[in-house]
Amino acid sequence: MKAIILAGGKGTRGKPYTEYFPKAMTPILDKPLIDYITKYLSSFDFIKEIIIISDYQGLGGQIKNYFNHTNKGKKITFVQDSQSGTGGDLLHIENNLKGENEFVLWFVDNLCAIDLVKMRKVFKEKNSIACIATRTKRKEETGFAVVEDGIIKEFKEKPTMKLQLSECLGVYILGKDIIKRIKTKKQKEINLSFDILQQLSKEGKISAYDIEDREWIDAESPMVLERNETTVKKIIKQMGF
Repeated sequence: MKAIILAGGKGTRGKPYTEYFPKAMTPILDKPLIDYITKYLSSFDFIKEIIIISDYQGLGGQIKNYFNHTNKGKKITFVQDSQSGTGGDLLHIENNLKGENEFVLWFVDNLCAIDLVKMRKVFKEKNSIACIATRTKRKEETGFAVVEDGIIKEFKEKPTMKLQLSECLGVYILGKDIIKRIKTKKQKEINLSFDILQQLSKEGKISAYDIEDREWIDAESPMVLERNETTVKKIIKQMGF
């Protein structure tokens, strides 16, 4: 089984930092974000190869240089971003996925110690084409108040809230049939979520793996990571580092 890391985004939410380094190279405790993700993926025996898609002709070249000097783990393959959307990128690496029944797709700005063993089990048991990591609880960054008749009765500082809808995270397990679906689209840019998964959801072909009490963070910029330092350290510990 292979794992694909999508690290080719422009990082617009992370500016001005991402004008100097790609989001994947955002520092966390003296190591780049993508280092933690690749090492975590490598900790699963069934992951035999990691494919990193990025713009290596631009800032993404920093990713390649980093691993050329530090990688001693499982095989890492570098593929140039196709500039054809998330779905287009998967079509672009079709040859790399030959013989694979399923693969992991991990968006690089997702930091979470997701149990891929359990997630893979859900994917198979539900006979799904795609399985998406989700959560129904979220720790808020701001304080809340209990209000009755215009009077504040109680403060709740950064509570954990139960969500009405499941929040979709950027970690998927996808079956080989996803490539066939992408091939039916003729547009230049193919967005995996809107152009492919939306239809599959209507067919009941997508399963959800709830991460329950596991921490997750959208690592969009150094500022966000610094503001959530306690959560970041907890995730790194859950990852086994």
